[in-house]
Amino acid sequence: MRIKYTISIVFFVALVIIEKENNIISRVSDKLALKQTPQTPLQLSGASHVLLKRNGSFANLSKLAPAFMLMKRRLENYTEHQEVRPGPRKHILLLATTRTGSSFVGEFFNQQGENMFYLFEPLWHVERMLTLETGGTNATAAARAYRDVLQQLFLCDFSLMESFIEPLPIDHVTPALFRRESSSSLCEESVCSPFVKGVFERYHCRSRRCGPLNLTMASESCLQKEHRAIKSVRVRQLETLRPLAEDPRLDVKFIQLVRDPRAVLASRMVAFAAKYKHWKQWAMDGDVPIDDDEVRKLKGNCDNIRMSAEVGLRQPPWLRRRYMLVRYEDIARFPMRKAAEMYRFSGIPFTPQVKTWILKNTQASKEVSGVYSTQKNSSEQVEKWRFSIPFKIAQVVQRVCGPTLNLFGYKLVNSEDMLTDKSISLIEEKVFNFI
Repeated sequence: MRIKYTISIVFFVALVIIEKENNIISRVSDKLALKQTPQTPLQLSGASHVLLKRNGSFANLSKLAPAFMLMKRRLENYTEHQEVRPGPRKHILLLATTRTGSSFVGEFFNQQGENMFYLFEPLWHVERMLTLETGGTNATAAARAYRDVLQQLFLCDFSLMESFIEPLPIDHVTPALFRRESSSSLCEESVCSPFVKGVFERYHCRSRRCGPLNLTMASESCLQKEHRAIKSVRVRQLETLRPLAEDPRLDVKFIQLVRDPRAVLASRMVAFAAKYKHWKQWAMDGDVPIDDDEVRKLKGNCDNIRMSAEVGLRQPPWLRRRYMLVRYEDIARFPMRKAAEMYRFSGIPFTPQVKTWILKNTQASKEVSGVYSTQKNSSEQVEKWRFSIPFKIAQVVQRVCGPTLNLFGYKLVNSEDMLTDKSISLIEEKVFNFI
């Protein structure tokens, strides 16, 4: 008994000392942060230490030195994580790039029912905050920020993400959450705060008239859900998410959605015409300069997707039974079958509600199949791109994305006739083992 009491007293004293040290470090950190300039940021690690640019100044998100943070975490791990075991709750992260059909596939989980808490592109805010004046982002800082925000969101903690929302939420309330209406979880009655007259919310709920989003209410709703799913097109490398897979509080399953890079480019040229004006110009009247920044960007995107898939398909110990690769083309051709496979892999019941949504939304008419619509005549979407992209543009994609095309089973075309010949399928029948 004396030993037990002695351990308790030592543990309590340790916590008190750490908290006092934290206060000292906080005051010192605040003073240092005020002295920093954009040219001389503090050298810290992790997204919790990212210096965010706000109106020309930088704000330090963390007030704990790494050493004391580590000590505190170890003490917390001793009291809390010793008994933590992944339970029936599942965490699904749908990884993709833009124009791969990720919004459509994300609805497979958004429509699951009352047991699912689904978030649509929460990392949009992080990317926006970390975007440099040149238009790009610091890949290392962004990867850490994405990882840390995702980890906290899977734990139903919105506090870190709040730091990236502009304008900053007031008392955890924001009218500016990106695409709130795309998450049925954020428009449920339990999360629907009273409507505030005169407050403009761009991404307002359509199912009911709600006021600005109260993130505390969202967190409480998340904690009540049995499963959690997040869709994101912003993570570049699967390897950077390893801490999520190894977190004992989580049971994360990664689903990587891929699509033929030629189809992706054709879709982006339509959806993001202003950003792809060079490609449209090259398509009309000129040869594509192979050393152009846009071509290098295309190659970089293809390489990132391929390298992530290679890691996942290799099934290292930290990813074993946690990774699934899905081609958009297979989902478009066999939506019910592929959805069932995704649910089986996730360990979540495939509900009648999801099946009904899939049946309804894979046979949509042309009138409702807009650029951003999740209602598609899915079988028609598979080959549609072949008639909108010039052969010379397709050749460029094949030249810089050849290894990616090969890995995912997309056939190369060697002539304009082959590109537009409906009788020739460009999709190899290929099975990607994920269990």
